[in-house]
Amino acid sequence: MKQPPYDVFPEIISDEIILREIQIEDVKDIVEISFYDSRPASTVEDAITMQEKINLDYLNGSSIHWGIVDKQTNSIVGTLGYYRGLDKGVGELGCVLKSNFRGKGFMTLAMTLAIEFGIKNIGLKEIIAITTTQNRSAVKLLERLNFVKTRNLEEDEIEYKYLNIA
Repeated sequence: MKQPPYDVFPEIISDEIILREIQIEDVKDIVEISFYDSRPASTVEDAITMQEKINLDYLNGSSIHWGIVDKQTNSIVGTLGYYRGLDKGVGELGCVLKSNFRGKGFMTLAMTLAIEFGIKNIGLKEIIAITTTQNRSAVKLLERLNFVKTRNLEEDEIEYKYLNIA
């Protein structure tokens, strides 16, 4: 197993998107999708503070968080990453996409790339994702990517587990 941090922050490139490290200058463009501990950012300053905590989590080896960059516009359209449990071979995969980019395949591709990275590079034995029952788009995405519902959680949340790990 090779947990973060890495000598060089992993950048994952496909034909349509790049998963890359979020820079402080990017934060002003992702305030609307910045979260930490389930709390949304309300200002650029909040988002910067959250990104600093995310970066510290990465340096401590407990997470990896990428910006999803649209190669056509070179702008960040969303974020995703692994949070919690990496030291036990488990990755909780979380994601968020700017509303005007939903339904265009960005997150399906980003999640596919992140799943492959988690299995091949980190060495995860289990990948989970948690969403709310009301987030039908996330539920459909997870099911399309071979996640199955494993249990109901508190506060109307549900946990999914990725099935294709040998």
